[in-house]
Amino acid sequence: MRVETGIPMSDWRAVAAAAQRAEAQGFDGITAPEIANDPFMPLAFAALATERIQLGTAIAVAFPRSPMVVANIAWDLQVNSRGRFVLGLGPQVKGHNERRFSVPWSPPVPRLREYVESLRAIWRCWEKREPLHYEGDHYRFTLMTPEFSPPPAGLAPVPITIAAVGEKMLRLAGRVCDGVRLHGFCTRRYLEEVALPRVFEGLERSGRDRKRFEVWGGGFIASGRDADEVAQQVEWCRYRIAFYGSTRSYSPVLVLHGWDELAAKLHEMSKRGQWNEMAAQVPDEVVHEFVAIAPYRDLKAAVEKRFGGLVDSIALGFAGDVPDGVAREVVQDVRAIPQTFEGFPTSWA
Repeated sequence: MRVETGIPMSDWRAVAAAAQRAEAQGFDGITAPEIANDPFMPLAFAALATERIQLGTAIAVAFPRSPMVVANIAWDLQVNSRGRFVLGLGPQVKGHNERRFSVPWSPPVPRLREYVESLRAIWRCWEKREPLHYEGDHYRFTLMTPEFSPPPAGLAPVPITIAAVGEKMLRLAGRVCDGVRLHGFCTRRYLEEVALPRVFEGLERSGRDRKRFEVWGGGFIASGRDADEVAQQVEWCRYRIAFYGSTRSYSPVLVLHGWDELAAKLHEMSKRGQWNEMAAQVPDEVVHEFVAIAPYRDLKAAVEKRFGGLVDSIALGFAGDVPDGVAREVVQDVRAIPQTFEGFPTSWA
């Protein structure tokens, strides 16, 4: 199983050392989310400080940015990392698009499909020196002159993964993307009964090989050196479950387990601004469905029970005072769990 980790997002001066440490600890990749900071800039510093480790956004919000803008920064990261960049995209929810980004909202699945297709059309124009011609209902790209075209990179295409929770978005991931970034707000049952069957429907429709498609995430991990550290991580996960569970877009996960009343309660509390009180409403039974819980010495077994046979990659982090040797051993243990994914497509065909 592939293991990825995060990097500092608000302190660019700390990125290089953190990325080098993650590489030395044996991580397969580092990811940058778009929460309170730009997800692309820290990866630029990480690209120049490392040689092997994969770099990815997990995720960048798509619709506030033109595909042409994202195509440029993704191309630069791919070139300057010598082919180690993975573009993770997500639509965000309607309220954030309209009220936080001031972006008009439309059904996200057809729009994100065109977004992915137009990115590939732009990159193919640059790499193969073909005319740029993409016309859809949401995006239209028909002009590219030599002055504005970067030189061919001689590298594989940038892999594109998307965040997906709902069934239509999951099918889209399988149909047109190179991987799916499953949300942490996900149980094993939701993976088995909803998420992966929809992804596989998309893969079957596109006729692509599962071995070239990465399934990432789909749950939380709470671990540490001792019981106290594990308990602290469990409470952090409890809060995240409450936070995400308050959003209607994520309620199908709770509903699948018969936790409709919890979903409704969390949503009402969010509308009243009771963010700090919501975690107490999430019982241990719910936490254990979402989270792999174990100290470092037992983490492999817990991760395999929670994710094994379903996903290819997970995220794992360590406190700054954890010795590199300990972190390296834990990462190696988890990496020994079998996975299906063998690598992204390398052909421009």
